[in-house]
Amino acid sequence: MNQDLGLKILAEIMHWSDERAREEYRWLRLMARLKYDGYRDFQAGMRFFESLATWLQQFDRAERETAYAFVRSRLVYVGPIEMQKLVEQFYPKTMRERLVSTVAAQRGIPAFRVLGDEAARSNVDRLRRQTLVMGLSDGARIDGVRHSNVGLLTNEQLVLATQLDKEKWEDLLGNLREDLKDEQALFRLVYLVDDFAGTGTSFFRYNEEKEKWSGKLWRFKESIEGARQVLGSNPFDPNWELCVHHYIASSAAAQAIGERQELAKEALAGDSWAKAVHISFGTVLPADLPLGVVEGRDDAFINLTQTYYDPIIRTKHTDVGGVEHLGLGYGGCALPLVLDHNTPNNAVALLWAETAGGDRDGVAAPAMRPLFRRRQRHV
Repeated sequence: MNQDLGLKILAEIMHWSDERAREEYRWLRLMARLKYDGYRDFQAGMRFFESLATWLQQFDRAERETAYAFVRSRLVYVGPIEMQKLVEQFYPKTMRERLVSTVAAQRGIPAFRVLGDEAARSNVDRLRRQTLVMGLSDGARIDGVRHSNVGLLTNEQLVLATQLDKEKWEDLLGNLREDLKDEQALFRLVYLVDDFAGTGTSFFRYNEEKEKWSGKLWRFKESIEGARQVLGSNPFDPNWELCVHHYIASSAAAQAIGERQELAKEALAGDSWAKAVHISFGTVLPADLPLGVVEGRDDAFINLTQTYYDPIIRTKHTDVGGVEHLGLGYGGCALPLVLDHNTPNNAVALLWAETAGGDRDGVAAPAMRPLFRRRQRHV
């Protein structure tokens, strides 16, 4: 659609005066160009103006101003520039600090002296090569980590997933030992990297129904136990440490993951498990970002999330979050958040849910039209 035509249609949908339309056009053009048009999961031929117009039309005329005000003042959109910055900061702000602090503890010297001490600096270089970086999902941006750290991290210590076969483990260990000229070398640090944590439940949780632990951290434990079996030995040093890094986390998820560290220590304990676990985040979203946290601020839009809701979006996978009604998103996180590569289901459902509506046990449910349609992992 032609941009000017799209803006004209928006003005008609919203019943804006000419003066109001000119004011909103300036903002919409700017935000579309800088951010929203770059969303990766728009349907073919559609961009932000078309999506916004379609989205607004699902609401009654009197409610459209509330919906538009939410987009105008509450929506947080993390674009590729912001995400790339978080990826680029991962090594210098998180990983290098861990390397330095680990060597400082080993040598019994202050961290600020490490890089000025030739022997300690050599220890840092060795430990850096003994660090394995593994992606927990596509959002880990392992390619970005590699590209932004050429000369510091090698391709042979960066892997896209935690589930590896015997040949891959042998390649990783073989390259490590060749680079260090040490046939006994093992990995000392392991970084698990992911893009976003909304509740922390997908990372580590206890499944009451199945009476067992689950989540990405548990699957990683199973993976390294499998590696020990196929290799006949542990690919990690006896004193290896695990580091978990999320580029972005909600305030609630950062707190929950921190609280689960003690549970994880007990549940995951074993000969093959890490001697220490370190948690880090590229950025933690403000505690007052979710809808409903500030009294009265979001009441009108929260009402829309209840009125325009189709219960068909609920599945057994979303029930894991502990909330059955997903109007405020998975786990009731109520986040006004969009990531450029996909909208998290922790965001309010009106941002991402797409349904045809219909009869739900004798109750008519409205069709839900997404503003930033979500690519579902579980279908």
